[in-house]
Amino acid sequence: MFVDEVTIKVRGGVGGSGSDAFRRESFVPRGGPAGGDGGAGGSVILEVDEQLSTLMDFRYRAEYRAERGQHGQGKSRTGRGGENLVLKVPPGTEVHDADSGEYLGELLEDGERFVAARGGRGGRGNIHFTSATNQAPRTWEPGGEGEERTVRLTLKLMADVGLVGEPNAGKSTLISALSAAKPKVADYPFTTLSPNLGVVTLSGFRSFVLADIPGIIEGAHEGKGLGHQFLRHIERTRTLAILVPVTEPDPLETYERLRRELRQYSPELADRPHCLVLTKVDLLGPDESPPELEAAEAWGVFAISSVSRSGLDALQEGLWKIVVETRDREGSSVSRTREAADAADQPQSAATGEAPGDSADPEDEDEWWGADPL
Repeated sequence: MFVDEVTIKVRGGVGGSGSDAFRRESFVPRGGPAGGDGGAGGSVILEVDEQLSTLMDFRYRAEYRAERGQHGQGKSRTGRGGENLVLKVPPGTEVHDADSGEYLGELLEDGERFVAARGGRGGRGNIHFTSATNQAPRTWEPGGEGEERTVRLTLKLMADVGLVGEPNAGKSTLISALSAAKPKVADYPFTTLSPNLGVVTLSGFRSFVLADIPGIIEGAHEGKGLGHQFLRHIERTRTLAILVPVTEPDPLETYERLRRELRQYSPELADRPHCLVLTKVDLLGPDESPPELEAAEAWGVFAISSVSRSGLDALQEGLWKIVVETRDREGSSVSRTREAADAADQPQSAATGEAPGDSADPEDEDEWWGADPL
């Protein structure tokens, strides 16, 4: 089952309480204080696992709590800290505060971590409360409560190429022809009810990832049909392939209609590099040929048949070329960003908006939480 949005409650573990133990020693009142501090509670951490492609594991459990810290012990021994609870999520997961809607961060790379709820501090033992007038204090602190938060996890699939088209345009047939993915294929609209990913492998150890989403109908940007629900899964793609069957009465009008829906949903998505793919050319008569269309904004026009495999090689090579170009541009952009950050005297922290080392108030630290890995 494909699940791309869940809401869960996360709680950091409670910190262990301090101890009011005393050691036994001659000529020392009550042996002297020897109560250790409590251990800190564990934190709830989200971690990317590239083997996952859905949030299904969270569907049947709504609350997650990390282990509490152990209480302090005698002989000034600190209690053991609670173990962190690590929750695995697929790459492309966005995190929002479910109550306020605040965007908290996203997890993209394998192994990347995000602290969703920090554990409570351990309480201090009585060794911290001696004074000139009280050499045998019975005072100790309870452990602090862990952070508690309700978060909404939203998955946006990570792919190089997004397949866009109306229902029954041949998207699932194409992804099954180009990759090892086996989506449901049938001759009726809305066969695809959830996104599919497929890896296209070419000669020379080259490969890229395709994403197939449910068909888009007119009014999808307003929530009509299934396409709007899944359009976010192609927001991170490098290029789009807009599929239009050659059997359409006016293929160019269908292409323009899909472009309008994309633009009304997201202008940035609509401006992404794209190609026009005319599908089902095997349905043309023996004396018919694919229409020669000029899509001014498309970087290429291809006529293919996923059944006879006509035109697939040219399409694969064309998609690979544009994927490589966009990867190179993104790499150059990242390099320039890193160089600028290295040249800055005090680079700001992405999590706090402050320079490293600033605002080191320990009283405020317990209120802070975010994408800082433990």
